[in-house]
Amino acid sequence: MVAVPIYEITVKSEFSSAHRLRHYKGKCEDLHGHNWRIEASLLSEKLDRKGMVLDFKIAKGKLNEVLEELDHRYLNDLSYFKKNNPTSENIARYIYDKLSSKLKIRNLRVTKITVYETETSAATYYG
Repeated sequence: MVAVPIYEITVKSEFSSAHRLRHYKGKCEDLHGHNWRIEASLLSEKLDRKGMVLDFKIAKGKLNEVLEELDHRYLNDLSYFKKNNPTSENIARYIYDKLSSKLKIRNLRVTKITVYETETSAATYYG
Protein backbone atom coordinates (compact mmCIF):
# COMPACT_ATOMS: atom_id res chain seq x y z
CA MET A 1 0.00 0.00 0.00
CA VAL A 2 1.39 3.37 -1.02
CA ALA A 3 1.10 6.20 1.49
CA VAL A 4 -0.55 9.35 0.17
CA PRO A 5 1.13 12.55 1.31
CA ILE A 6 -1.09 14.85 3.30
CA TYR A 7 -0.31 18.46 4.09
CA GLU A 8 -2.16 20.59 6.61
CA ILE A 9 -1.86 24.27 7.35
CA THR A 10 -3.45 26.23 10.18
CA VAL A 11 -4.27 29.92 10.38
CA LYS A 12 -5.47 31.81 13.44
CA SER A 13 -7.58 34.89 13.89
CA GLU A 14 -10.03 36.41 16.34
CA PHE A 15 -13.22 38.38 16.72
CA SER A 16 -15.31 39.88 19.51
CA SER A 17 -19.03 39.37 19.96
CA ALA A 18 -21.81 38.95 22.49
CA HIS A 19 -24.33 36.18 22.96
CA ARG A 20 -26.57 34.50 25.45
CA LEU A 21 -27.20 30.79 25.64
CA ARG A 22 -30.76 29.54 25.49
CA HIS A 23 -31.95 26.63 27.65
CA TYR A 24 -28.98 27.11 29.97
CA LYS A 25 -29.31 27.54 33.71
CA GLY A 26 -26.47 29.75 34.87
CA LYS A 27 -24.54 32.91 34.11
CA CYS A 28 -24.14 32.13 30.41
CA GLU A 29 -27.90 32.48 29.97
CA ASP A 30 -27.39 36.21 30.52
CA LEU A 31 -25.98 38.52 27.87
CA HIS A 32 -22.16 38.38 27.87
CA GLY A 33 -19.28 38.69 25.44
CA HIS A 34 -16.07 36.98 24.42
CA ASN A 35 -12.91 37.72 22.53
CA TRP A 36 -13.03 34.52 20.48
CA ARG A 37 -9.83 33.00 19.08
CA ILE A 38 -10.23 30.86 15.98
CA GLU A 39 -7.95 28.25 14.42
CA ALA A 40 -8.77 26.97 10.94
CA SER A 41 -6.94 23.96 9.50
CA LEU A 42 -6.85 23.17 5.79
CA LEU A 43 -5.73 19.89 4.22
CA SER A 44 -4.49 18.91 0.80
CA GLU A 45 -2.86 15.86 -0.75
CA LYS A 46 -1.06 18.07 -3.25
CA LEU A 47 0.92 21.27 -3.14
CA ASP A 48 0.44 24.02 -5.70
CA ARG A 49 3.22 25.00 -8.11
CA LYS A 50 4.72 27.26 -5.42
CA GLY A 51 4.97 24.30 -3.03
CA MET A 52 2.06 25.43 -0.82
CA VAL A 53 -1.27 24.03 0.32
CA LEU A 54 -2.55 27.61 0.09
CA ASP A 55 -0.81 30.90 0.71
CA PHE A 56 -1.28 31.73 4.42
CA LYS A 57 -2.29 35.26 3.45
CA ILE A 58 -5.15 33.96 1.28
CA ALA A 59 -6.26 31.43 3.90
CA LYS A 60 -6.29 34.03 6.67
CA GLY A 61 -8.04 36.54 4.41
CA LYS A 62 -10.86 34.08 3.69
CA LEU A 63 -11.15 33.24 7.40
CA ASN A 64 -11.33 36.94 8.25
CA GLU A 65 -14.11 37.44 5.67
CA VAL A 66 -16.17 34.89 7.60
CA LEU A 67 -15.28 36.36 10.99
CA GLU A 68 -16.22 39.85 9.82
CA GLU A 69 -19.83 38.60 9.72
CA LEU A 70 -19.56 37.83 13.47
CA ASP A 71 -17.31 40.60 14.73
CA HIS A 72 -18.91 43.07 17.16
CA ARG A 73 -22.31 41.47 16.68
CA TYR A 74 -24.92 40.07 19.00
CA LEU A 75 -24.81 36.50 17.68
CA ASN A 76 -28.36 35.65 18.75
CA ASP A 77 -29.64 38.18 16.16
CA LEU A 78 -28.03 36.34 13.22
CA SER A 79 -30.45 34.03 11.40
CA TYR A 80 -28.22 30.94 11.84
CA PHE A 81 -28.16 31.43 15.61
CA LYS A 82 -31.88 32.02 15.83
CA LYS A 83 -32.19 28.33 14.90
CA ASN A 84 -28.95 27.12 16.55
CA ASN A 85 -27.92 28.05 20.08
CA PRO A 86 -24.78 30.25 19.80
CA THR A 87 -22.53 27.82 21.66
CA SER A 88 -18.83 27.49 20.83
CA GLU A 89 -19.66 24.19 19.12
CA ASN A 90 -22.26 25.80 16.84
CA ILE A 91 -20.02 28.79 16.16
CA ALA A 92 -17.29 26.36 15.04
CA ARG A 93 -19.77 24.63 12.69
CA TYR A 94 -20.94 27.99 11.30
CA ILE A 95 -17.36 29.08 10.57
CA TYR A 96 -16.53 25.67 9.06
CA ASP A 97 -19.50 25.80 6.68
CA LYS A 98 -18.89 29.42 5.63
CA LEU A 99 -15.13 28.95 5.16
CA SER A 100 -15.63 25.73 3.20
CA SER A 101 -17.91 27.53 0.78
CA LYS A 102 -15.31 30.30 0.30
CA LEU A 103 -12.48 27.82 -0.36
CA LYS A 104 -13.81 25.83 -3.30
CA ILE A 105 -10.31 24.93 -4.48
CA ARG A 106 -9.50 21.56 -5.98
CA ASN A 107 -7.63 19.18 -3.63
CA LEU A 108 -8.22 21.48 -0.64
CA ARG A 109 -10.63 21.08 2.23
CA VAL A 110 -11.20 22.58 5.64
CA THR A 111 -10.45 19.84 8.16
CA LYS A 112 -11.37 21.53 11.42
CA ILE A 113 -12.28 24.76 13.13
CA THR A 114 -11.41 25.35 16.77
CA VAL A 115 -13.15 28.12 18.68
CA TYR A 116 -11.61 29.33 21.94
CA GLU A 117 -14.10 31.25 24.02
CA THR A 118 -11.51 31.60 26.78
CA GLU A 119 -7.82 30.76 27.06
CA THR A 120 -8.73 27.42 28.66
CA SER A 121 -11.99 26.43 26.93
CA ALA A 122 -12.40 25.49 23.28
CA ALA A 123 -14.66 23.53 20.95
CA THR A 124 -13.59 21.92 17.67
CA TYR A 125 -15.74 20.97 14.69
CA TYR A 126 -14.47 18.44 12.14
CA GLY A 127 -16.35 18.39 8.85
